[in-house]
Amino acid sequence: MSAAGIEKFAWRPPVFKSLSPDFVSHSCDHRDLGRFAQRQVLVVGGGQSALESAALLAECGASPEVMMRTKVLRFLRQKLHTLGKISSVLYAPADVGPAGLSQLVARPNWFRTVPRPLRDRLSRRSIRPAGAKWLEPRLGNVLIATGASVVSAVRRGAHVEVLGSDGRRRVVDHVLLATGYRVQISHYSFLAPEILAKIRQDMGSPLLNSGFETSLPGLHFLGAPAALSFGPLMRFVAGTSFTAPALTRWIVSNWKGIRQDQ
Repeated sequence: MSAAGIEKFAWRPPVFKSLSPDFVSHSCDHRDLGRFAQRQVLVVGGGQSALESAALLAECGASPEVMMRTKVLRFLRQKLHTLGKISSVLYAPADVGPAGLSQLVARPNWFRTVPRPLRDRLSRRSIRPAGAKWLEPRLGNVLIATGASVVSAVRRGAHVEVLGSDGRRRVVDHVLLATGYRVQISHYSFLAPEILAKIRQDMGSPLLNSGFETSLPGLHFLGAPAALSFGPLMRFVAGTSFTAPALTRWIVSNWKGIRQDQ
């Protein structure tokens, strides 16, 4: 069974490939952003990680700017408190995905029956970049550029010059990537090549049966690597309410066969 986390899946856009860790890093690389006090930091991304990092940077004395591709800065559940009892109809307790779709996402066994092209679109719709509502007041003094992506990033002495698709050139001390994660189980160092060769995959994700088992009998994946098979709920702690019972049922129903094989 594997639940080895997502750090190995950190996505670093190729445009930053030439820069050393002194000038560009991923949000997963840090536990304390205090090291950036009194420095200018460009935060690339538009989700919770980007916005929370920007808020923390500002609060520790740095000068952050957020640069996001999306044209609209979103905060989750801005109007939920006005919906009253209907909110329980529109949103599942797991609270993943927009109104209505949230109910489908909360039922992975249903979600996995949706045709793959539609399933991919629904997954993207369910986890589009957004921040928690409580972050909004903490970003009052943070510059946020929407609808802008990075065109180039080059070192200029002790700084980084970043050209955005909005035409602006930004000269900063550091670039913090909050660009998310892309599952690629081959990045797990504990999986030998001969093991990987036996696992059916699609774009780096393992293809799993109803018990989270791969094509290699006895090897199961939970968490983010299971999202391709079971939907975006698997990317969140809320998904454990489905994962734990499903995995337990599989183990119990197959225990007899497993013991006989041993």
